[in-house]
Amino acid sequence: MTTATAATSPRMAEASASAPLPRAVSVLAVTARPGQESDQLGGALYAFRRAGVSLSLLCLTRGEGTAQNAASARLVAIRPWELQLAAAVMGIHEVTVANFRDRELHQYPVAELIGRIRRAIREHSPDLLLVIAPEAGDREDVAVARATGAAAAEAGVPVLAHTRPGAPGAWVIDLGTDAATARAIQKSAAAAHASQSEALPTLMGRLDLLDARESLRWLLIPERIPPQLDLETVPADW
Repeated sequence: MTTATAATSPRMAEASASAPLPRAVSVLAVTARPGQESDQLGGALYAFRRAGVSLSLLCLTRGEGTAQNAASARLVAIRPWELQLAAAVMGIHEVTVANFRDRELHQYPVAELIGRIRRAIREHSPDLLLVIAPEAGDREDVAVARATGAAAAEAGVPVLAHTRPGAPGAWVIDLGTDAATARAIQKSAAAAHASQSEALPTLMGRLDLLDARESLRWLLIPERIPPQLDLETVPADW
């Protein structure tokens, strides 16, 4: 597997030609809803975990807005529990689920999202934050990426984004001979979201088509973290 080993010094997030996975001791992933940790971010999280990195997760909603299973009152309780099970499969040690309304993150004032992410950064002291890149997700993922970038800039922590192949600024990590194991773990974690059983066959089929490669790019790189970030200057595509 082509990855970097965990760094001994905190706040390090460097990539090199021979080890394109950024170095970190602790990574905090931030997602919009349950399921994204095993689906979109699963391969990258596996690579970090395999490198000995400590993983934590902040999920900003309970996932009650899904089109699967109309009993939304039950989903509010069920989906966070399923997320805990999926996170255990992925090797994520700490999981926090916030109470923002699912599918409505883009409607919240960005300052509210930033405040919640800022608190998670204080609680977990990550060297690196991981999100879904705006170009690889929906408008909820754009809201998450924008707020994470702003909170991380205040804290001086870089932000890495999982993106689609060939995206501008992206590079590829190769899971190598660990790819089959990584995909099997992703599928096991996805299966923990049993309330989404109608969608699981499609998801499993898509995971079966993945190869050993994962595409990443910097959303906020270490060299360009300002001491403070004016929210008016945050790029519109965050």
